Amino acid sequence: MPFTNAAAIGPFSPRKIAAGLILLSTAIGVWTSYYTVPAESEGVLLRFGRYLTTVDPGLHFKWPFGIDEVAILPTRRQLKMEFGFQSSVFTNRDQVGGEPDREKMMVTGDLNAALVEWVVQYRIRDPKQYLFDVREPGQTLRDLAEAAMREVIGDRTVDEVITIGRQEIEVAALARLQALVKLYQLGIGVDQVQLKNVNPPEQVQASFNEVNKAQQDRENMINVANGDYNKAVPRARGEAESALREAEGYRFKRINEAEGDAAAFNEVLREYLKAPEVTRTRLYLEAMAQVLQRTGGKIIVDESLRQLLPVLPINGSSGGTRE
Repeated sequence: MPFTNAAAIGPFSPRKIAAGLILLSTAIGVWTSYYTVPAESEGVLLRFGRYLTTVDPGLHFKWPFGIDEVAILPTRRQLKMEFGFQSSVFTNRDQVGGEPDREKMMVTGDLNAALVEWVVQYRIRDPKQYLFDVREPGQTLRDLAEAAMREVIGDRTVDEVITIGRQEIEVAALARLQALVKLYQLGIGVDQVQLKNVNPPEQVQASFNEVNKAQQDRENMINVANGDYNKAVPRARGEAESALREAEGYRFKRINEAEGDAAAFNEVLREYLKAPEVTRTRLYLEAMAQVLQRTGGKIIVDESLRQLLPVLPINGSSGGTRE
């Protein structure tokens, strides 16, 4: 019986192995020749590790077998970093740091300690610059944000940091961080710096709370006093203005009455000078008409007249008297 090659007639012949390799290579090539960029991201296409172009969201094709590679960056949504605390759920791997207790411990300008927690919100503006110009841009941004916040906190007193200076600190830290990001060419745009919890150290927190409560009580008393002042002063001014207006009205009334009486007297005097007797008689009659109206009715009869009562009114309606 002649010798035969078992590999040539078995299930794993070279032809079948070659066909399998071809099919496997084709499947890998097809699988690695397309990619999808999410709607909130952009893709950076690399050929042999070198930047080629930036692609928009959607389905795209590339050279397979690792010739082309794609880095997906969330350039169309806002990212954030937390300092001094850590959220339980997050999607940005650079959002939280490894030492929150160290990050929030800061020294103020008056050499007091404060526990500062804050958030930096930013966007990736230039994907190429973000990937190639700086090594580990996320960690670099974290270091720059911490340096900027410590610089701003170090220029202010502990009272400003904890109470009245929060907004000013946020604005100053944002401006400083934007300048540093531009200087280091991170390809990042910083949108906002927001302070969260700002507290004194636990050893003196009770004392600071008492001071803050006293300041709040003082402000409340000042506000109440200002409210009473704002109610009393306008009311007093209104009453004074009303009294002045009333006095002015009375003054004009008396002046007009005096001027009217003087004008009437002058008219009478002028008529009197024209006809003294007639004017005197008219004045006498007018005066008597006013006086007699107040004296009531009068009936004058002869004393010798008898039996007058039946014809006289006896009910007193006329108000007359008998003489």
